[in-house]
Amino acid sequence: MAEIIQINDTTWRIEDGGVRFFLLLGTEKALLVDSGMRTQNAKQIAESVTKLPIMLLNTHADPDHISGNGSFDCFYMHPDEEDYYRARSGQGTILPVNDNEIIDLGDRPLKIIFIPGHTPGSIAVLDIKNRVLISGDSVQGGNIFMFKEGRNLPLYAESMKKLSMYTDEFDVIYPSHGSFPVSPDLIAKLAEGAEQIINGTVEGKVIDIFGAPVMLYKFPYAGFYCDVPVNKN
Repeated sequence: MAEIIQINDTTWRIEDGGVRFFLLLGTEKALLVDSGMRTQNAKQIAESVTKLPIMLLNTHADPDHISGNGSFDCFYMHPDEEDYYRARSGQGTILPVNDNEIIDLGDRPLKIIFIPGHTPGSIAVLDIKNRVLISGDSVQGGNIFMFKEGRNLPLYAESMKKLSMYTDEFDVIYPSHGSFPVSPDLIAKLAEGAEQIINGTVEGKVIDIFGAPVMLYKFPYAGFYCDVPVNKN
């Protein structure tokens, strides 16, 4: 069962096994950021907290972030994520949000930051007045999935460099996995780690994930699950 944890008067995190999602309240509307892994009742969870109209925004469309989408006729998502979402049997009408777009919940403006790489349309959400970044899977202290279709490590590295340009606008990061919260200085470390993998200057080890071999590159601050390199010899 999901655990609802209040962060402050207008923000909650919902812990759903190994993933978390968030409920943000403004003066006029509420927003769920993602809808969990085993929480088809995500909307009901939000309704148990607030009487405000509830909207949904997905940071990306991995299965552990969209389990409660079916309760919403429409929801916000970056348009580059739609094919990825539909390929996972995702239903409903997508309201496209783009880079630097603002969603205002009523005295609570949220800026969308496009950070593709983990998935084609991954985004982060900057809670401007509260100086918080909600990072989805892209910034976390756990192991970031970068294997199989939809992943692009060079693009991810560029997205982390882009996100580094915003670090004077937030004081803390709320990730979807791993320890909570994390520091903004993690972003530069993730960019460096991704570049080391791309350049072949770091060693990984082959492990089994979901019955398939993947390469784990483990750093002191996080890890990356990547495709096993093809031996060209």
